Amino acid sequence: MASSATDGSEKELIERFYGAFARLDGDAMAACYAPDAHFSDPVFTDLHGEEPGAMWRMLTGRAEDLEVRLAEHEASGGHGRAHWLADYTFRTGRRVHNDIQAEFRFEDGLIKEHRDSFSLYAWARQALGPVGLALGWTPIVQGKVRREARAGLDEFLGRR
Repeated sequence: MASSATDGSEKELIERFYGAFARLDGDAMAACYAPDAHFSDPVFTDLHGEEPGAMWRMLTGRAEDLEVRLAEHEASGGHGRAHWLADYTFRTGRRVHNDIQAEFRFEDGLIKEHRDSFSLYAWARQALGPVGLALGWTPIVQGKVRREARAGLDEFLGRR
């Protein structure tokens, strides 16, 4: 069983991570991850190693009006969770409000595993407008969103 000091530092790590996110500090976010970390969400489904940190650097670097709020969080025994909200304008010019649940596993004071959950269909309805409303639930549209996001990260990492 983890000590309360460890639990406190894990809770502080979550606070530090989302505080950096709110400041658009992708480098500080990346520093919260273990070197062999794993991240997944409905768009970036399987990131490893340097990729989670690079994704946050890319997203915060491109953000113009992103507002992030940590609504609630807890951590104990090497695991944690957070409920966070993001509001921003997508590249289509449409406003997005994303309501995300995060789960974490910690190791050696860093994030080893991070999984964000949200409705990709709800996101697509907001970000893509009529196309998202009509087709955002389909594997074709969701696959296209994932492929474009992956291509953007690969380009950011200089992998093209």
